[in-house]
Formats: sequence, structure tokens, C-alpha cells
Amino acid sequence: MKIIPRSFLGRTILMVLVPMVIALLIVANAFFGNHWKRVHSTLANTLAGEVTTMMHFIDKNDTESVDMLARDIGINVSINEKLNRPRHNDNNSREAGQLATTLQTKLKNPADVYIDRAKRLIYIDVPTNDGKIVTFGTSMYRIYSTSTEVFLIWIVGSILIVSILITPFVIFHTRSIRNIAKAANKFGRGMDAPGFAPSGSSEIREAANAMINMKERLNRYNKTRTDMLNAVGHDLKSPLTRMRIAIETDSETKDDLLHDIDRMTDMVNGYLSFARGEMPEIEQAVELPAMLTRIARDAAPDKEIILEFPQSPVQFYARPNALTSAFTNIIENAARFANKKLKISEIDDNESVSVIIEDDGPGIPDDKKEAAMQPFVRLDESRSESTGGTGLGLSIAKTAIENHGGQIFLENSDLGGLRVRVVLPL
Repeated sequence: MKIIPRSFLGRTILMVLVPMVIALLIVANAFFGNHWKRVHSTLANTLAGEVTTMMHFIDKNDTESVDMLARDIGINVSINEKLNRPRHNDNNSREAGQLATTLQTKLKNPADVYIDRAKRLIYIDVPTNDGKIVTFGTSMYRIYSTSTEVFLIWIVGSILIVSILITPFVIFHTRSIRNIAKAANKFGRGMDAPGFAPSGSSEIREAANAMINMKERLNRYNKTRTDMLNAVGHDLKSPLTRMRIAIETDSETKDDLLHDIDRMTDMVNGYLSFARGEMPEIEQAVELPAMLTRIARDAAPDKEIILEFPQSPVQFYARPNALTSAFTNIIENAARFANKKLKISEIDDNESVSVIIEDDGPGIPDDKKEAAMQPFVRLDESRSESTGGTGLGLSIAKTAIENHGGQIFLENSDLGGLRVRVVLPL
């Protein structure tokens, strides 16, 4: 049999209640263990002293002093020739044990203690020297304190109250986690979870938002792969058809066929480069200035390159190959359409690194900037067909940057062309 519950609700309640119960029991045992002994010892000594004093008066036949003392301290005293008592006394009971032991040390004759628990009374029978029996009757509270029982009742009550108070909160958090689990199951089957929204504590909301972001990335991933397959079929269909017709009709030269083959090779390489954009890679410490400088000089050897980097560039962990591919696509795109100038700058702060790449080319109209980030999109109005390409450059860069938790923005440059601003978190 398993003692620990399987549900999160049961385990959470158990984690709250068990330490609290253990702590209360330790406090109760440490405090009331000694308290119980001290109180009962004091009560027993007091009552035993009073009984002993009155027995001294009785032995001297001073009944008047006995009656006065008994009346003052609330004890009923009677002298009997014979009593019909139970066979066994309560000298060894939990309530009267301390009193019986104390009386044994103070009195000459052995005393018998009897308890009437129904009436909460205690009787002490002490034999006299002349063979009679003196009975002292008083309240049981003269020798027994109920404070410990009351405290234990309060402990149980406190546990119940805490349990009642924390259960709604735990149920609320459990419901939030259960909603996340249900939504994750639906997401895993390719379904949407309408009405699902992050709720609960900040940590649970963070987990829910992370799952939603993961689903969105997976949806983009699947859509991109579908678009890529459609683009492969569409882009390769035309040159293949043209090559087939050329071969059947002998209408094109070898150079024309080689041109089509080169064109298809460029397309396939672009698709493969895009597909490799989300491949796993080990993160390493990187500094951007050296990487950006090398890429810019390779991409634009005949252009004026303006570099503005901080004197002590920040170092952070990233996937170097993915970043190199991203910035290569951005910088080569800027170099391809720049007229004379290419500017690259880096701005560091406590939370992020911003890289700004600008050119003095034709730029991209504001209403086309969002479309330019989509895969397989070519802006024919601003990018001529002679430049080639498959419309994947900025999309490859965007995928790599987002995989690092960053963002990429297309803006208008003061140089007259396009400004690409990349923000990477530290």
C-alpha cells in the first residue's frame, strides 16, 4: 500500500500538514511534558500537605480545627467505622499516582485514593491509630489539570482550520496545472485548446506561457516545412519542365541547360541552408565584433564598411554557427543591394545586445517589411530578378535569432536604405 498520494493536490496538502503536525507535536511534548509534571507535582504536594495537617489534628482529637480547615480549603472530611470500597484503588492511575506517592512519604499509615470519574471527585481514605477510616473528598481538579487536553484539542482544531483554509488555494493551483496538462495533451495531438489561458501563480503562468510559445514555434516550424516543400515543388517544376522540353526538341544549348542546373543547385542549397537553421548546436561563449567584421569584409569587399563596436564588447553564450549563418544572410543581403556604404554597429546594455546593420540601397517599403521576413518571399519591386535567391535569407536569419530568444526588426536607415536591428538577450 502506498502511503504518499499520487495526486498533486494530495501531495501538496501532505507537504503542508505533515511538517506543521510534527512541529506542533514537538512543541507540545517539549513544553507540556515538563509542564504536566510540574503542575501535577505541585497540586499533589499541596493536597497531600493539607491532608497530613488535618490528620495531625484528628490524631489529637481536635475536630474543631479540622472542620474549620476543611471548610476553608474546600475539602469534605468524614470519619467512618467501615467503608464499602472497590477492591482496587486508583493509587497507580495517571491522575492520582503522584498524590498517592506523596501521601506515602508524608503519612504514617498507607492511604488509598479512589476516583469517581463520572462526578469528577476524588476520595482519600486514611486509617487512624484507633482503627477508624478518615475520608477526604474533594474535586479531582485539585490534583489533575486539563490544560494539556485543551491544548491537544486546540492542536487538532488548528490543523483542521489550516486544512480547510489551504485546500481551496491548493485546488486552485491544481486546477491550473491540470489545465496545462489537458492543453498539452491537445497540443500533442495537433489540436487547439480553445479557452486555455495562463492562470495561477507566476511560476504556473510562466510554464503555461512557455508551452503556448512552444506550440506557436512548432506551428511555425510545421508551416515553414510545408511551405518549403511546396516551394521546392513549385520552383523546381519550371526548370525541370523547360529542360525536358529542351532535350525532347533539341531547342537549347548545353550552356542553357547548365544555367538551369546551376539555378536549381542554388535553390536546393538555399532550402538545405534554411532546413539547417534549427539544427541543435552546443552553446559557446561568443563575441560579435570579430564575427561581424569577418562576414562584412567577405560579403562586401568593394563597399565602404563602417564599423562601430564598443571598446569592451559583451561576451555571452550562443550557438556560433547559427548566429554566423544569421548574420551572414543579413550582411550579404545588405551588401548585395547597397550602393556604396554598409554600416554595422553594436550596442550593449545589462540585458541585451543590439546589432544594427544598415545599407544605402533601395530599402524595403513599409508595407512590405513584414512579408520580407516570411520564407520564400521575394520583393520583386525592390529586388531585381537578376539578384537571384530563393527568398530565404531574412527568414533563415529570423529563425536563428528567435531560436536564441531574440528579435529582428526591419526599419528605415538614415543612410537611405534598409536597417536591420537584431536584439539578443544576455
